[in-house]
Amino acid sequence: MRAGRTTLCRIAALVFAAACAVAAAVTLAQAGLTAGFGLWDAVRVALIFVTTGWLAWGAAQAFLGLPPLGRGRVAPVLKGAPPTAVLMPICNEDAVQGAARLAAIRDSALSAGLSVDFAILSDTFDPDALGRERTAFAPLLADSRDGARVFYRNRTDRSGRKAGNIEDFIRRSGAAYDYVVILDADSLMEGETIRHLIARMEADPTLGLLQTLPKIVGATSFFGRAMQFSANFHSPVFARGQARIQGATGPFWGHNAIVRVDALARCCGLPELSGPPPFGGTILSHDYVEAALLARGGWRVEVDPRIEGSFEEGPDNLLAFARRDRRWCQGNLQHIRLLGAPGLRGWSRFVFVQGILSYLVSVAWAAFLIASALATVTASSPDYFPMAYQLFPVFPDDRTTQIVALAVGVGGLLLLPKFTILAESVLTGRAAGFGGAARAAGSVVAEILVTALIAPLMLMYQSRAVAEVFSGRDGGWPATQRGEGRLSLAESWRAGRWIALSGVLATAATYWLSPDLIWWLMPVTLPMIAAPVLIWLTSQPLTDAVFTVPDERAPSAVIAAYRRNLDPGAATREAGDVPIRRYARSA
Repeated sequence: MRAGRTTLCRIAALVFAAACAVAAAVTLAQAGLTAGFGLWDAVRVALIFVTTGWLAWGAAQAFLGLPPLGRGRVAPVLKGAPPTAVLMPICNEDAVQGAARLAAIRDSALSAGLSVDFAILSDTFDPDALGRERTAFAPLLADSRDGARVFYRNRTDRSGRKAGNIEDFIRRSGAAYDYVVILDADSLMEGETIRHLIARMEADPTLGLLQTLPKIVGATSFFGRAMQFSANFHSPVFARGQARIQGATGPFWGHNAIVRVDALARCCGLPELSGPPPFGGTILSHDYVEAALLARGGWRVEVDPRIEGSFEEGPDNLLAFARRDRRWCQGNLQHIRLLGAPGLRGWSRFVFVQGILSYLVSVAWAAFLIASALATVTASSPDYFPMAYQLFPVFPDDRTTQIVALAVGVGGLLLLPKFTILAESVLTGRAAGFGGAARAAGSVVAEILVTALIAPLMLMYQSRAVAEVFSGRDGGWPATQRGEGRLSLAESWRAGRWIALSGVLATAATYWLSPDLIWWLMPVTLPMIAAPVLIWLTSQPLTDAVFTVPDERAPSAVIAAYRRNLDPGAATREAGDVPIRRYARSA
């Protein structure tokens, strides 16, 4: 039955996306025919088909996610946890924060009655960072209690990056464990959540990987809080739709998930791709590939957005987001080489295609704008007497109706899912955690405005990233700058001046070639011209006057513990707890 429902959801989403794409292409083609259909008209019709289909595919996931998921299988009560390790791969991270997070997770696991091991898998190579790392984690290693042992190792052979780091642990120590819970350096997870994940794996021997939907927490800037609100408010609905569409061939996002060690060991050894980067070398977006390999091996891979108590942090400014996105772009485009890999399920290949398109669509939107301008410039003058010996003139139809209909349709695919999610949150009472219906509505509108303003900037960053990858430029694996927030105007100017210059040149060229298009392009060109200011402004701190999320109003216990652990001046903790505040002091 589950497989049948998954198939129906896939068909519904694909038909909806195809119908919207065809409708947009036909509408634009009709507009082009009124003044003679040229080469550039054909190009932009093809581009609008692709871009609208992509938007409609995302909207379909939102619509499919509106109904709540059923209870599903009830996880059994664990009488004794099977051997499980919680892995935290790190590489040149903020060790003080990492130690505070791991201490909070460990205490929460102990409070939940769990007996699990914790492994800090370090790939840190900077000598100063390595020294700080060893100092920060030393108290945890010295206080390795029964039921919560903590291990640390630093790998000198850093082949395979994060995936290789975990593979090294599986090869050396995997036989001692049934399951591993994989975290990122910025992950937090409640002990009860870990218990639930283990119980779910025990209840279903065919389940190879269970992915949670981590909530973003800890954002302080305008940009960060907008993204945090979107992830907490909209993402659960999109994730429900994704769960229905992907079924047992679900996603792996690289962290905040539990994996069966036997499945991981048998299926997920990743090779180095032949040739140099960016298309060769280490597989960067390894998580998508590992999910596909598990599915190929016959294991179920599922995402369950109902699971609570799973958290992560996100980039706090647009530049940090763009740096991370550059790495994801290279990793996703690298999957072009894996589309023909033997034995993969058809849906796994389709997931690869989605990841590739997620970046190529930005280039397609940019190309559509350019093609539209060229189609307007090169349009021939209307022929009022197209037939020989014609007595009465034939006046061309006004294209305004079709263009407005197209704009409304595309805008609807962007906005309607968010407003339907808002309606769902009000009807189900979920909006209460976001400050109530009125405050949630205000946050939705504010997030839409912020997204609209920075969308042209992200289009430029992603288009540049795609161009760099296809030109053979390797972006490497830059260290994640967690907690990076406020930027100066000088930093913002250096990072955004090329976008501002591009906006000025685009505006000047449009005014010279086709002044009538100026107004249509202003929603794109004005944010580009203002890019340095937008980058700076959105990096500034923002209070909770807008973008309220539930974990700000009532923080999870593990989040509260992590923040206490970071505070050197925190009051002495209750008897029986470890005085973790020393981690911050010792570093």
